Amino acid sequence: MPIIKHNPEGVFPPYRNYSHAVEIKGDSRLLIISGLNGYLHDGKSMPESFEEQGELIWQHIGTILKAAEMDYQNIISVRTYLADPSYDEANIQLRVKYLGANRPALTVVACQLLEKKWKLEVEVMAAK
Repeated sequence: MPIIKHNPEGVFPPYRNYSHAVEIKGDSRLLIISGLNGYLHDGKSMPESFEEQGELIWQHIGTILKAAEMDYQNIISVRTYLADPSYDEANIQLRVKYLGANRPALTVVACQLLEKKWKLEVEVMAAK
């Protein structure tokens, strides 16, 4: 069973010991996308607002899905980590915008994130 790592151009450079996504290929395909943050393409800077970070994250997810020949409708699971529970409504609006009618399994956790500038982190699984 081949394991394919996806670190496409158009997403910030991956951290040490990390891939943006790992795909397991067999009769069906499962793509696991690591928790992404709202970094710009330089991998160092990010906007300050929750909404702008969220938009970048969902765009990065789209780029990775496309690299694996999938799209947002292939997402089967989403885990979102919010730096503050007050971001929940804006988070819901982002999910609605990008997922449309797709209703994947979902977990939202409010917690302290690794970096203070991060407002959220999102990881997804997709299948085809």
